[in-house]
Amino acid sequence: MDIKQKVLQILEANRDTTVNGATLAKDLSVSRNSVWKAMKSLQQEGYLIEAITNKGYRLLPGNNILSAESITPYLRGEASNFNLEVRQSVTSTNIIAKELATQGAKAGTVIIAREQTAGRGRMGRSFYSPTDSGIYLSIILRPVINLEDSLLITTAVAVAVAKAIETTAQVKADIKWVNDIYVSDKKVCGILTEAAMNFENGSLEYAVVGIGINIETKDFPSEIKDIAGSIFTDKPKNNPVSSILTAAVLSNIAECMNSLTDKKYIEEYRSRSFLIGKDIYVIKGSKTTPAKAIAIDEKARLIVEYEDNTQETLNSGEVSIRIQK
Repeated sequence: MDIKQKVLQILEANRDTTVNGATLAKDLSVSRNSVWKAMKSLQQEGYLIEAITNKGYRLLPGNNILSAESITPYLRGEASNFNLEVRQSVTSTNIIAKELATQGAKAGTVIIAREQTAGRGRMGRSFYSPTDSGIYLSIILRPVINLEDSLLITTAVAVAVAKAIETTAQVKADIKWVNDIYVSDKKVCGILTEAAMNFENGSLEYAVVGIGINIETKDFPSEIKDIAGSIFTDKPKNNPVSSILTAAVLSNIAECMNSLTDKKYIEEYRSRSFLIGKDIYVIKGSKTTPAKAIAIDEKARLIVEYEDNTQETLNSGEVSIRIQK
């Protein structure tokens, strides 16, 4: 960690508090001039730092730049041990995280980007990821779990994200099977889980879970503007909401990963689902079939009933709600 990162870490840990320059220099074993240069560099990067004569430096409340240093103070429990890496721009956080996972990166390695140029969703779709308007992250997980229970990872993460959105934004968050989070009937978050299997024992070698949350995203592409939304109309200016929400998501994930197989999150997942009892379309390739969503079973699979009264249990796939005319 270089001097600038150390200075930022201290400022983030002491938000709204003036930090004396001389004390900073002494604690970091550097010169006052080195501290001044670090402050200037951070200001040039967009950090809102106030310099007060004879008092020191203060990170202003309106500063909302996402960084490992801004997220760490808000992490809880085992998430405090996660390894966070924040990048300005990437093609896709999932692509980078999968590369790291194959190289042996530990569980809890998190790649966060302020922008994705080729963000990915399910079914090969793109995920709109403009600069600083959302949270785009991927986390490497190595749960001890059989392949047949792997859907529980997405289920638990969906609950973790929904809870984080509710506590941070004070809005109701619902889940559309299997991996979308909705607020006020608009999709505000997508989750993409990709995994590698250990063929020797039939278990997962690793799972990479990508999460994209629209915080204040606007000007959505025409193909998604009718279904996509954001958790805020305008991002709050008085607190680092992006950092707080990211930390809440990661803290909730860390908590639920310890209890995947006892399935305690299934009931909450069910309670947040808005599909059950609704008329839907089951989409398989180019085929679209009318059905009704009946239930979600203990393995987080969706049970549907077709118009000929036959039922099917879906492990994965795409469904959409039939709009009543």
